[in-house]
Amino acid sequence: MILSGSLPNIPWEEKPEGCRDVVWRYSKNPIIQRDAIKRSNSIFNSAVVPFKDGFAGVFRCDDKRREMLLHAGFSKDGINWIIDEEPIRFKYEDEEIGKFEYGYDPRVCFIEDRYYVTWCNGYHGPTIGIAYTFDFKTFYQLENAFLPYNRNGVLFPRKINGKYAMLSRPSDTGHTKFGDIFYSESPDLIYWGKHRHVMAPRGWWQSTKIGAGPVPIETEEGWLLFYHGVLTSCNGYVYSFGAALLDIDEPWKVKYRTEPYLLSPQKLYECVGDVPNVVFPCAALHDKDSGRIAIYYGCADTVTGVCFAQADELINFIKDNSKL
Repeated sequence: MILSGSLPNIPWEEKPEGCRDVVWRYSKNPIIQRDAIKRSNSIFNSAVVPFKDGFAGVFRCDDKRREMLLHAGFSKDGINWIIDEEPIRFKYEDEEIGKFEYGYDPRVCFIEDRYYVTWCNGYHGPTIGIAYTFDFKTFYQLENAFLPYNRNGVLFPRKINGKYAMLSRPSDTGHTKFGDIFYSESPDLIYWGKHRHVMAPRGWWQSTKIGAGPVPIETEEGWLLFYHGVLTSCNGYVYSFGAALLDIDEPWKVKYRTEPYLLSPQKLYECVGDVPNVVFPCAALHDKDSGRIAIYYGCADTVTGVCFAQADELINFIKDNSKL
């Protein structure tokens, strides 16, 4: 059902015997501890992609001042990671965009000949920063995509109708208590327009706000989008995640959307940390030949975990448990 991306070395663990869920956790989670580098208070909400004969990524590493910074990292197997001790220092043409305030919750997307990084970038408030790299050593920063305030900027892995395409969630200056997903397109990654509403929060686990997660995966049934949803409980926010299938040619049109969540905070490392009760997906690897999907997610805003799904089973679940 997946249309592109052969990845025979995808990280994988078979579904545990007796598991009734379509998404299951890696038995050795978390795969990245909060202190994996000297300066880090926490490492979470990060993005990985296939790179050469292994994997590379951009990681959110909050340091011990609690400053939010982005670091590059590499892995041979997608499980064991070596993360650069020093944060990424972006190169830029205009000094104005080089005034780095903070960076968090990155996504990485390969388009044509390079890897694009999008992240929540501080520029008089949160907006969507964009950069590209060829080697995960040198990063070239482009203009911010949108005016403040915005979060969860996620590029599509190819042009749609000849244009670059991105999902995002307009927000406010603080811990946004609302949030819909919108679609935007651009001819050049600089000027963005044709903004279209995709979907809004609704009941239960996704009743407060939603936001796009990993880069969408192209399938026979449409773009597979994992997204997080937030419930405001008597004990604060609870972050879970689900999935939707978007129209291939008009991705602002939702074909199917899960009513039940796919994963919610239940394990100790997901419930206890700097921000309790959070599972937050930011990256997904996939192999079209086996249909395997590995989803990387932040746990309690502290550590990083990975979980798995089989594409055909997952897509059938989304269709069978959808309500628009």
